[in-house]
Amino acid sequence: MTSLNRRSLIAAAAFGAGAGALPIHRARAQAANTIRIGVLNDQSGLYRDVNGPGSVACVRQAIADFGAAAKGINVEVLVADHQNRPDVGVNISRQWIDRDGVDLIIDVPTSSVALAVAGVVREKNKAYINSSGATSDLTGSACSPNTVHWTYDTYMLAKSTGGAMVRAGGDTWFFITADYAFGHALERDTSAFIRAAGGRVLGSVRTPFPGTTDFSSFLVQAQASRAKVVGLANAGGDTINSIKQAAEFGLTRRGVKLAALLMFISDVHALGLATAQGLVCTETFYWDLNDRTRAFTQRVLPSMPQGLRPGMAQAGCYSGVLHYLKAVADLGVAAAKASGTDTVARMKAMPADDDAFGPGSIRADGRKLHPAYLLEVKAPGESRGAWDYYKPLQTTAADEAFRPLSEGGCALVRS
Repeated sequence: MTSLNRRSLIAAAAFGAGAGALPIHRARAQAANTIRIGVLNDQSGLYRDVNGPGSVACVRQAIADFGAAAKGINVEVLVADHQNRPDVGVNISRQWIDRDGVDLIIDVPTSSVALAVAGVVREKNKAYINSSGATSDLTGSACSPNTVHWTYDTYMLAKSTGGAMVRAGGDTWFFITADYAFGHALERDTSAFIRAAGGRVLGSVRTPFPGTTDFSSFLVQAQASRAKVVGLANAGGDTINSIKQAAEFGLTRRGVKLAALLMFISDVHALGLATAQGLVCTETFYWDLNDRTRAFTQRVLPSMPQGLRPGMAQAGCYSGVLHYLKAVADLGVAAAKASGTDTVARMKAMPADDDAFGPGSIRADGRKLHPAYLLEVKAPGESRGAWDYYKPLQTTAADEAFRPLSEGGCALVRS
């Protein structure tokens, strides 16, 4: 029996046991008033610390902060590991919706999985909040009335981090790119900003995904290009390994700049400040940014795995679920369960506001808007304590951080 089938049988047994303990009319009433949220992510691989159990903790915190029980709404959370494989993500999504009555799927890192799940959710007319898939195609050519892209995307990362590097003199680039939809989109979007600013892309190399641990041959090619900047169009464990091995090769000592185009605070923690110091990255959430982000972090910290601070992808799960539940309460549980399209439309019509991201809104193409922060990793001597890793360099306002609505090619946007 596959692990997926074992998880499915366990979940089905749990639901059956719970319902059997209630009188039939009470069980039916509870089911009708129950919202089921499926957290679909990487629980065991490259992105475990970026998403994994931390995303689940943030979803549960959103349910608690919303006060679902006090509002008479029962919320159940299901969790599954998609193993960074589109076929596994699609199979889990179909089973969740068809058999387990899942109303919302949340998180879904790995852009190839994110795009595949979007198709299933649209077909089944449920709601989908993607916090962790980076490809900007989710609000472009693959946009859907059932999808909200919450936390970040390749266009925003390219504009903020890539643009800053070019302005600082990094006008020649070589890319080390994860060979799947996310890496391709991030290289594409960053290259466009480099060329628009008068810079040049001297070359790129694609690294197999998943499973690459030795980046030495790719770093040799990058060094041979004589580019001023090596752009790392990868994430999670790939980014950590790339940066560690670049340091071992002495690339930065030779004056080459590393552009970590998608880096999370858990990556900085894994690298250590001595290795990561001076790296520039962009995030839309930092736990120590302001009083509201610190308050949210203090609430969720006891539930976070291994003392990790929440990163932006995990905070996006909190923020997205909180806004979704507000829309459910406004629309009514029965109506929300009946139509994911209607629920997402209500989410777009309502202003967003929470302790993780502050005020925001959702555009017609499903793009959630909030500020983006260009951050520099502190040197060890600059850090004042545990997880004090970033110093802000600049803020890009919500209405400027993401791709203009008219440029995405989303079919939902009227010309």
